[in-house]
Parts: sequence; structure tokens; C-alpha cells
Amino acid sequence: MDKYGLIGFPLGHSFSISYFNEKFENEHINAQYINFEIPSIDGLTEILDRNPELRGLNVTIPYKEQVMKYLDAISPEAEAIGAVNVIRVTHKGDKVYLKGFNSDVIGFTRSIEPLLEPAQKKALILGTGGASKAIHYGLKSLNMQTIFVSRTRHGDGFITYEEVTPELVKEYNVIINCTPVGMYPHADECPKLPYEAMDTHTLLYDLIYNPDETLFLKRGREQGATVKNGLEMLLLQAFASWDFWNRKD
Repeated sequence: MDKYGLIGFPLGHSFSISYFNEKFENEHINAQYINFEIPSIDGLTEILDRNPELRGLNVTIPYKEQVMKYLDAISPEAEAIGAVNVIRVTHKGDKVYLKGFNSDVIGFTRSIEPLLEPAQKKALILGTGGASKAIHYGLKSLNMQTIFVSRTRHGDGFITYEEVTPELVKEYNVIINCTPVGMYPHADECPKLPYEAMDTHTLLYDLIYNPDETLFLKRGREQGATVKNGLEMLLLQAFASWDFWNRKD
């Protein structure tokens, strides 16, 4: 039986395991999807050694960047993004060959593009982790200007939350939350933003999908903003992961 899985830490609520195991059962695919919760990326080697049937992995926080040093090849897109969230595992004799891809950008761009208005050309990206890099890459492909927002200043193209003024929210009227702030069980939290400056021309997108509506989305919606959570992105990501695992390049 082929195996697929997810590496990350911690792995509390996982969309992938239920999605793929249901897919395998419904489509009569002789495969199993497993959560591999590893407290260090070094645990990847043991997973590969103990699971010779492994054909593919998804990668979640905090390992989307750390995992790259273990890979034999990386797709040009994932290389440009600087983060990998899909690994194809190929066995060539005794050798295990790992190739990394990024499905975040595919899922995100296909999910957000139908919501964008002609006047929405600038976006704030909340967070600086592996997911935010894919979001940045995706927004650039949609010809949007971006600024990263984080708790501390990182250099050019980065600002802190204290620097997000009402005027900036009017100008950068697409805001994507790539942080875990507001995720279950901390659903009473949200990024510190001037929500009162939002209106019907604001689009809020949250990569979080549990809860369905985070406080970030709720506060924006109350001001008339268009809001969307990360569930469709996850579905589109999963489709792309399966394609990457089964491609021959």
C-alpha cells in the first residue's frame, strides 16, 4: 500500500488527512495518508527510513523553509518562493529521491482572483513565514503591489502593525492574514489593524479555515468588507499536491 503524509509541528487539526483518506476510499486507491508530527525537521530522515512505501508528503509550519536542505531537486516556482509544501518521494534502487514543489501559490491565486476588483491593486501581507512567501509570489503574478506586515521591522518592504494606519488600509485594500492569529482554539484574537477604516472596497482573506470565520474576517465583514477563509485554497492545494505526486518531471 502506498503511503502519503503530512509533516509539521504541532499537527492538531489537519485538513489533509481527512481529505486524502476519503479520496482514497471513494476512488478505490490503495493508499493511506498519515500525519507525521515531528518536533524537529531532522525527524524527516527517520520517517523516510521507516516508511519505504512513502510516495509523497505535504509540509506545514514550521518546516516549509527548513525542509529545502533535504531535497534533491526543487521546482523553479518553489525555488523562487523560497518555500516547499509538497514533496514527491521516488525510490530509485536503494536511493530515495526527493523533489519539492509549492502548491500554496496555486491554491491561493485561483481562490482569490475571482474576488479582486479592478481598483484592488495593492495588498498587505500579514506575517513573514513560508506561507506568506507563496502569497507574495502569487500576488506579484496578479500584478499587485505588496507590503509585508510583522511584529518587528525586517527591512525594505516590511512594516510593523503600529505603522498600519487607516490611510494605508484605504490604499492597500486587500489584506491577507498568513499568521496563526485567530486560529482555533484562540478564536478570540485577531491581528491589530484599524478595522474601522475598512469598507465595501476592502477584501480580507484569511489562510485560517478553523474557525470558518475568524475574528479578523468578522470585524472586516461588519465594516462591509468582502471576506474569504482558506478552505477553498486548501482544496485547490490538495488537488495540486496529487498532481505533483503523480507527475513524471
